[in-house]
Amino acid sequence: MKEIAQGQSFQNLILNNRIYIDKTKQINNLLKYDRVFISRPRRFGKSLMLDLIATLFEKGVDHLFKDTWIYNKWTEDQYPVLRLNFLDFGNDDFEEFTRLLNNKITNFAAKLSLTNYKPSIYSADCLLSLFEQLEIAGKSIVILIDEYDNQLTANINNPELYKKFQKTIKRFYGIMKGKLCIKFLGITGVTRLKDTEIFSVGSDINDLSYDTTVSTIIGFTKDEIQKYYKDYINLAVSLDKKIPKRQVTKMDKDLFLDKLAEEYDGYCFDEEYINKVFSTWSVNTFFSKLANSKLVRFEDYWFDNGGLPSILANYLKTHAINPNDYAKELKVKISEFKNPTSLLDIKQEILLCQMGYLTVHSQLTGNRSVTLGFPNKEVQRTFESLIAEKLFPQANFDTYEMKDFFSQASAKDIVDQFNLLMNSISYDEYQNVNERTIQGFIHAYMIGVGQNVLTERHSALGRSDIVVEYDQRRLVFELKYAKTESECEQKLQEAIKQIQDKSYGNVLPNKEVLKIALVFNGDKNVRQFTHFDEVK
Repeated sequence: MKEIAQGQSFQNLILNNRIYIDKTKQINNLLKYDRVFISRPRRFGKSLMLDLIATLFEKGVDHLFKDTWIYNKWTEDQYPVLRLNFLDFGNDDFEEFTRLLNNKITNFAAKLSLTNYKPSIYSADCLLSLFEQLEIAGKSIVILIDEYDNQLTANINNPELYKKFQKTIKRFYGIMKGKLCIKFLGITGVTRLKDTEIFSVGSDINDLSYDTTVSTIIGFTKDEIQKYYKDYINLAVSLDKKIPKRQVTKMDKDLFLDKLAEEYDGYCFDEEYINKVFSTWSVNTFFSKLANSKLVRFEDYWFDNGGLPSILANYLKTHAINPNDYAKELKVKISEFKNPTSLLDIKQEILLCQMGYLTVHSQLTGNRSVTLGFPNKEVQRTFESLIAEKLFPQANFDTYEMKDFFSQASAKDIVDQFNLLMNSISYDEYQNVNERTIQGFIHAYMIGVGQNVLTERHSALGRSDIVVEYDQRRLVFELKYAKTESECEQKLQEAIKQIQDKSYGNVLPNKEVLKIALVFNGDKNVRQFTHFDEVK
């Protein structure tokens, strides 16, 4: 069984006999264009894709590509490759950024023995001098730029520094336009922004972020997982069902893949809404931990690896996110989706889509709007956790401690806990509080602390009830909102009747059910759950 590796170069994957899912057919489709840009969320494999392209141009197919699709089809000459990873240049010191970037270009010129190259304090001028000397020498190069937007995403709350970086980056890409010495230009990043010159009118860089022919170039398809991870799938089923590997059936494996898909699949980067992919980091980490621990654990690997992305962390400092806004799929104008101007004024749902918390759920062609929603359970849980921590900054988010609490607490103890949560909310940020909002707040917290909330994907926050499952207990909540004290008793009776009429919480044998009807008093001087009843 081949080992799995995260974050290695293509050469290291091959030389160390690691699993590599062959993407060279899609790479070949990409290379039909001279200048391309692809946007993908973090930890999806953008850097590995660029490293593979660099290896092709620097070394040719050589022995490294022997078992890949492109091995007998590659006919290009070898070219020097200028690799620029903007993560290496810092994002909080403009002078340091330009110094490091300029040094990278200057050192590359020296490596090519371009003796008349003239360094400058301006990055665009360094690049211009490089191009001039290449054209004089009759040489061509490949330029690969990774995380082009790092300096912008890090300064979403610092307009002055943002605009300073933006101006320099814009001129940097403007210099590249039409330069014949560029054999191929490949750029990746998380965001797609019109204010960087990359996508402006007249730019010769092709945005292939949602091009169907390369929609699976980054990420794993279900067929690819079945082919390349077959031994791991067999091991997973064997461990999960506690049966020998030889007894694992095709149906067993299909059911396991369905579960894996629920957790980590669902990302779509295809304008025709045909092809979907799994999170590469989540799948690799899942199988790696499976092989080492011999335990089947569907955890939130994508978020846990890097924590809160800096762009979202900075965004949350100055923006509120209402969980109810994401209770169902969202509609966004395609013109806005395709052409966000700047991070300083980007629509929230478009930003979340670019970061990977939402994905497209409809075609991008022939329509006036596109539908956005959560790609999978892992992302929805992660998103709810982020929102819960912003909503309730003082709350206890210890998953195991809160599981012990809710699996044993009385109705009164639970209501008291909810009131502690509601007391910590900044009502200046969430002024339009109503029944749906209160339901969303409690739901976000229960998901945020890792409780097993029984809801349907994409419609969870819109449901009138919240059901939470434990080994020996099921909790059922019916929440109502009263504007004044005088409405509370009437709302409580409505909640009780709703639980009774809908038979909420019917349980399996040997399992306790605790049904709680509760009313939030929205009076600005109260803002508490003041009325509740345990429904028998």
